[in-house]
Amino acid sequence: MKATPKHIAIIMDGNGRWAQNRMLPRVAGHHRGVEALRAIVQYCVDHQIPILTLFAFSSENWKRPVAEVKLLMSLLQKLLQDEVHQLHSNNVRLRVIGALEGLAPVLQEAIISAQQLTENNSGLQLNIALNYGGRWDIVQATKAICKLVLKQELKIEEINEATLAQHVMLHDLPEPDLLIRSSGEQRISNFLLWQLAYTELYFTNTLWPDFGVVDLESALQFYATRERRYGLVSQESEQAQHV
Repeated sequence: MKATPKHIAIIMDGNGRWAQNRMLPRVAGHHRGVEALRAIVQYCVDHQIPILTLFAFSSENWKRPVAEVKLLMSLLQKLLQDEVHQLHSNNVRLRVIGALEGLAPVLQEAIISAQQLTENNSGLQLNIALNYGGRWDIVQATKAICKLVLKQELKIEEINEATLAQHVMLHDLPEPDLLIRSSGEQRISNFLLWQLAYTELYFTNTLWPDFGVVDLESALQFYATRERRYGLVSQESEQAQHV
């Protein structure tokens, strides 16, 4: 039986280059990227992948041209409003993570509404990282722990890896088994820095707008060949999995 990931994370990269290669405005790449996203979400629903986490907009993306940022924010808002009922009908539970207070109020409202509508669904857990950065995530977790220490609810000597793990984003979910990055870049770009410690990394040259079911299945085939040892040797890893 092939190993299948319980949690897939994806850095959806290459929309701009896809458009530029076709001498189209960058917005065309973003719109085509949404189509690719729909197909991947539907695949995960159909094949009962439990968790999918997508990097939609990083804290560094604010450095892009103002017009493009505005367009992306508008597209994300429209996507939430237009797609949430389809997600709901597919029993998908939506969660948005990141520094949401930094987003426009109308986008925050769309996020809250979408999350409330889908919060009791039991199918695919779809997480969207929006205005998110891995370093920010670790900092906000550290601040939360410091508050506990100041309130004398936690002693400094009690702080360990498990303490921090309890305060980062998605702490209530299994960490990603597989990270996919499209477009040929081979870095994780400040995404889920804590959570990706033992994640299998899969890089593809395919630009995100061209990324489809065949590409996802190639990534899953790659994952099936991997031996996940978590720092153990092979025999120890096999024994641990059967405990």
